[in-house]
Amino acid sequence: MATNNPNNEAQRSVLANDSAAFDGQAEIATSVIASTEAADTNMNTNTMTSAIVASTNSAINTSKKSVKADKVSKPIAPMHRLLVMTWLLWLAYRLLVMPVLISIVNPTSPDIVGGIVWYGLWLIPAFILTPAILRGRSPYILLVGSMLTLVYLGASGVTLFIRVYGSGWAEILLYLLDFVLLLSINAWLFLLLKRLPSMNNVVKQPRAR
Repeated sequence: MATNNPNNEAQRSVLANDSAAFDGQAEIATSVIASTEAADTNMNTNTMTSAIVASTNSAINTSKKSVKADKVSKPIAPMHRLLVMTWLLWLAYRLLVMPVLISIVNPTSPDIVGGIVWYGLWLIPAFILTPAILRGRSPYILLVGSMLTLVYLGASGVTLFIRVYGSGWAEILLYLLDFVLLLSINAWLFLLLKRLPSMNNVVKQPRAR
């Protein structure tokens, strides 16, 4: 019969313990490697996401800057000069020239002074608005002026439509010129308001005491 050697049994137990410890360390190392790879994957994903977001934000900022640059590059002074010239020409034509010419071409020969007084009363809102038109700085007042000139344009169009029936060609041309001047004023005002800075970005200066 074979006898069990105590030394061999001890060696076997030691080897079993060492293999178990080795297997445990291998499992720990495997789990550490897996967690490290997962962390690297998450870091790479976060890096790619942040890079995409940064590129998108930079593209949006670039487009906004280009829009602002295009808006700034358009000159305001020439458009304001056209508006002022057309505005003053219309006031002079409507207040002085038109009553005189209507008195000449109309068979009834209406009174020139009465026509000037009548048109002067009709132009009181336009006279009040004239300083703001000459400055051309406040978008708020210019927007109100655009609404007022639209009212004048509508009234001039109705008058022209009425004069087409029962008036001579010379008188119709006089009212047509008034309508064209008002239409030009509305066009210059619209373009000037587009080129002026946004009303939301206007910084009000403190009043001097």
